Amino acid sequence: MAVQSVFILNFLGDVIIEKHYRGLINRAQLCEMFWDIVSKAEKPTEVLPVVSVSKYYLIHIQTNGLFFLATSLKEVPPLLVVEFLHRLSDTFKGYFGSISEETLKENFVTVYQLLDEMMDNGLPFTTEPNILSEMIAPPNLLTQLGQMVLGPGSNVTSVLPDGSLTNVPWRRQGVKYSNNEIYFDIVEEIDTIVDGNGMMIQCEIRGEILVNCRLSGMPDLTLRFTNPRILDDVSFHHCVRYNRYEHDRVISFIPPDGNFKLMDYR
Repeated sequence: MAVQSVFILNFLGDVIIEKHYRGLINRAQLCEMFWDIVSKAEKPTEVLPVVSVSKYYLIHIQTNGLFFLATSLKEVPPLLVVEFLHRLSDTFKGYFGSISEETLKENFVTVYQLLDEMMDNGLPFTTEPNILSEMIAPPNLLTQLGQMVLGPGSNVTSVLPDGSLTNVPWRRQGVKYSNNEIYFDIVEEIDTIVDGNGMMIQCEIRGEILVNCRLSGMPDLTLRFTNPRILDDVSFHHCVRYNRYEHDRVISFIPPDGNFKLMDYR
């Protein structure tokens, strides 16, 4: 039960990135079959996330006009693969600032280094942004000069990050700030149906809590809501102690360093 290969296609169906984890496959035939499905749909967003063609299962997500496509010969938990593809997309965005065909082509070496570290033999491996950033330096002028002088791979450390050896792998150790601060941004979208008289027929709110953490050490935080029972269909970052929330309706967590999404709700 593992991913065979990962492809990234542009809006024309051209393969710009490919990574094989369990042997080579016929890229041309497989991607053409997938693109035939996309072409037959009225809109690309109408294509099902999981489709079966020939002897392969194709699982994909779409972001910024790009298709992140994973293939498997056997049945795999689809949500596991979808979550990995979203992690991959978020990691690229965190490293390069944005995701586009141009940014991926400009950072080919870093893209393939991340693909090597984030999945091993078709199974998700290292997906925490803090650990990845310690292992593979994000692209900047210094790392680009280093790659030009020392060759590809000079931005990859040979030392295993400390965070990977603890029970809190999402936070690196030894974090220090002169000013300790943390910011919470609540972003909500409201979907409503209004009749001809201006009366609201139906209303639904979807929200997310985004966090920018700049705290030293290993802080253990607690977040309380005035009325947590109005929240439904909640999804947390894995740093949250879910049992504590189920029992006390309190969000208790050790936050990752930097920017991350704490939770989704509606």
